[in-house]
Amino acid sequence: AGAAGGPAGGGTELVLGGGAPAAAGGAAPAGGASGTAVAAYEPSAVVARRQASKWPRPGWHPPWKLYRVVSGHLGWVRSVAVEPGNEWFCTGSADRTIKCWDLASGGLKLTLTGHIEQVTGLAVSPRHPYLFSCGLDKTVKCWDLEYNKVIRSYHGHLSGVYCLAQHPVLDLLFTGGRDSACRVWDMRTKTQVHCLSGHDATVASVAAQGADPQVITGSQDSTVKLWDLVAGKTMSTLTFHKKGVRALALHPAENTFASCSADNIKKFKLPRGDFLHNTLQQQGAIVNTAAVNDDGVLFTGGDDGSMCFWDWKSGNRFQREAAVVQPGSLESEAGIFAAAFDRTGTRLLTCEADKTIKFFKEDSDATPETHPIDFRPPSGMKRY
Repeated sequence: AGAAGGPAGGGTELVLGGGAPAAAGGAAPAGGASGTAVAAYEPSAVVARRQASKWPRPGWHPPWKLYRVVSGHLGWVRSVAVEPGNEWFCTGSADRTIKCWDLASGGLKLTLTGHIEQVTGLAVSPRHPYLFSCGLDKTVKCWDLEYNKVIRSYHGHLSGVYCLAQHPVLDLLFTGGRDSACRVWDMRTKTQVHCLSGHDATVASVAAQGADPQVITGSQDSTVKLWDLVAGKTMSTLTFHKKGVRALALHPAENTFASCSADNIKKFKLPRGDFLHNTLQQQGAIVNTAAVNDDGVLFTGGDDGSMCFWDWKSGNRFQREAAVVQPGSLESEAGIFAAAFDRTGTRLLTCEADKTIKFFKEDSDATPETHPIDFRPPSGMKRY
C-alpha cells in the first residue's frame, strides 16, 4: 500500500480548510508531505467587542414595607436630608417651610421659615452645625442650627434653584437650577467659585464626590455631564438618555452611579462615565428621585407615585409598589418628589405630593422562600 497519510494508529487527519479528512493509507495532501494547513475562517463577529451574555444573578433582598406616615406640611414635600448623626432629618416643602423631624419617633422638632417659594433642595453639613437649603425663589441659604437662623445667603442664580449638593471633603456647595448652570459656592466667603455652564436646559440633579469627577450634573436637555472641578470645565458628556435626567444616585462603596430618566435607568462607571447597562425593567414614569444604600438596594420614585426597588448589581427590579395617598387627598396626588435612606440604610424616607413623609423598612419576616427572586436574564439587551 501507499505511504501512511494519517497519524500513527491509523486515525483520520482533520484538514483545517474544511475539506474531507484524508483516509488512512490514502494519498498525502497536495504539495507533498510538507503541505501547509489552511487557517480556520474567523467571522468578524468573533473579533467585535460584545456584551457578556452571562448576566450577573441578583442577590436576594427582603421587600420593603410602609410603617409610618408623618403629616405636618401644608404643601407638597419637595426635598429631604438626613443629618450625619442619624438622629433627625429635615424636609423642605411647597409651603415654603423647612421642618426638622425626629427619625426614631417621627415627631416634629423645629420649623424654619425664611424662603418665599418652594424649598427644592436640602443638605446637612457633616463638619459644621449648618443646614443648606435652596428654593424656587432663586436663593441658596445657610442656616446655623445652633441659633436656627439664616447666617449666609448665596446670590447669583438667575431663576429657580432645583437641586443642591455639598462636597464631602471641601467646603464647597453645588447648586443647579433653571438658568442651565451649576454654580459652585465657597461656603464660608459666599463667593461663586465657578459657574459650570454647558447644559442647554434646567439642571435638575447634581451629585458630588471626593474623587474626580467631583461634580456630576443631570439636566432636562437629557445629558449627564462629568465636571473637572479645578478647571471648571466638562470632562465628558453622556448622551445616552432620550429624556430629561431628574435624578442621580452615587453608590456609597463602588465607583459607579445611576442616572434616572423617563426612558430608562442607566448605570455608569466612573471616572470616565463608561456605560455599564440599563435596568432590566422600566419604571414607565417620570423618575423624580433615586437613592441607594450600602446593601445594593436602589430606590426610584416616580411622578405618578410608582416606587421601584432594584438590585444594584444586576439591575433587576425585586419590588414595585404604588404610593397610597393619605385620606382626603386626590388619587392624582400620588407622586414622589424626594427620597433618602437614613445613615444605616435600613430606613427609607419618601416625600410625597399628598403632603406626607412616609417611612419604609425591610420586612423582617420575609425569606427567599416566601419572596423568591423573579429574574429573567435579558435575551436581546439594548446597548443604548
